[in-house]
Amino acid sequence: MVAAPNAKSNAARLSVLSNSTLVVLKLGVGIWIGSVAVISEAIHSAIDLLAALIAWYAVRVADTPPDEGHPYGHGKVESISGTVEALLIFLAGAWIIFEAIRGMVNRTETATIGWGVAVMGVSAGVNVFVSRHLLKVAKEHDSVALEADAHHLSVDVYASIGVFVGLGLVALTGWHIFDPLVALGVGGLILYTAYDITKRAFAPLLDATLPVAEVEAVERALCADARVRGYHHLRTRQAGSVRFVDFHLLLDDHLTLAESHRISHEVKDLVLEALPGAVVEIHVEPYEEELEAKGDAIKLT
Repeated sequence: MVAAPNAKSNAARLSVLSNSTLVVLKLGVGIWIGSVAVISEAIHSAIDLLAALIAWYAVRVADTPPDEGHPYGHGKVESISGTVEALLIFLAGAWIIFEAIRGMVNRTETATIGWGVAVMGVSAGVNVFVSRHLLKVAKEHDSVALEADAHHLSVDVYASIGVFVGLGLVALTGWHIFDPLVALGVGGLILYTAYDITKRAFAPLLDATLPVAEVEAVERALCADARVRGYHHLRTRQAGSVRFVDFHLLLDDHLTLAESHRISHEVKDLVLEALPGAVVEIHVEPYEEELEAKGDAIKLT
């Protein structure tokens, strides 16, 4: 699907505004009540803010049309953005774990717990709304950068709930150890999420093939035209929201150049029905000659 620049940019801008607000709230309350968990969440939100700014920049650049210097477009900027965001989350997770361990060693005690519980509740509510909106826009427009940002905020929701529960346990039991323990759990969750995001964001940079379901959709499209005798060298990759497909199309040897050209365009249309907005390149070859030369390497329709 061709992305709508305004929808993606507006979603990224909403993430920037929400994270800016939450950083100020969490940091202020965390310092005031002396909560390691709340301060760790403020650090997490600060990293999310930086990630949101990167995503905002990435979605704007990714939608720039191809030019002479970038004939394949700028879509991979989104994958770079997602990878950088994941690395930032790794740093945030490591820092939170460090602060949690230091809090346990120093036996830091929290005060005025009610404010900490309140700000965590507000944070969870805001991030549920923003993350769902980001994920919706990301799926509609196939944006790696927005998807990574949405997952960042989803982790923040779970982390906020965890801190909410931890501070509640401190209030109920008087055991302040729950505060850094929850922060430790938050750090571990963030590291796991960063690892998952890194895998998905980095794959397009290596020109990994499209998901199996999408490749199978292309193959079904190739088999839909009875004039197609077979195909081989099918290759797929993705850059941002744009998919690239190229393959060798096998047609009857006796067809004229004009007939082969027309059929290849009609087959291309079938592939585009399966993958709207894809960039499709087709190399036409004579069926009998290629079958004799390559044999089993050819996939027959």
